[in-house]
Amino acid sequence: MQVKSYKAGSVGEVEVKTTSFGDKVLYRTLKDAVVMHQANQRQGNASTKGRSQIKGTGKKPYKQKHTGRARAGSVKSPIWRGGGTVHGPKPKDYSYHMPAKARRVATRTALAGKLQDGEVVVAELGGFSAPSSKSARKVLADLGSPRRALLVLKERNANVYKSFRNFPGVKVRTADELCAFDVVAGGLVIAETGVLEKLAERVGLNATASEA
Repeated sequence: MQVKSYKAGSVGEVEVKTTSFGDKVLYRTLKDAVVMHQANQRQGNASTKGRSQIKGTGKKPYKQKHTGRARAGSVKSPIWRGGGTVHGPKPKDYSYHMPAKARRVATRTALAGKLQDGEVVVAELGGFSAPSSKSARKVLADLGSPRRALLVLKERNANVYKSFRNFPGVKVRTADELCAFDVVAGGLVIAETGVLEKLAERVGLNATASEA
């Protein structure tokens, strides 16, 4: 398949073998992986106090009868201002995990969708010998200044990460940590040379559990 390529300021096309990612987008599996990722990001620390946790006296506020008011037994009652909350939220763990094979399939089908939509660029990023936002801005400008971009590196590179981290809408990931949510929400995928081959080994159709 022909995909966009970027090298030293020039944009062209390069032939890339993409059969390992398949030719069909499995939307249900992809949606399940995205929802799982979002659930795992929830802090789940919302908390309210019930009447037993409210600070205050337990004394009956006034006598039961002959006051002309509704009977009341506690100032901590939920119907009183400052009282406890009924069935309020408590800290909860929302995280769960899909099977490893399903997560690999989701990442693979997300990449297949990006390839079909022409939103993958193979780029050579060897010019970042030091952090440089100016160089990063030029790369993004040459590629059409995408509002969202996902930069996928073959391995960790502090200079590249520091160069792109301050740009809103731009994320930097390595091929080993890439997930389906990153691909779906990342916009234009800028893959360093050799990344697609590494991803094919990790999540491709012929990838095994030990390789992944």
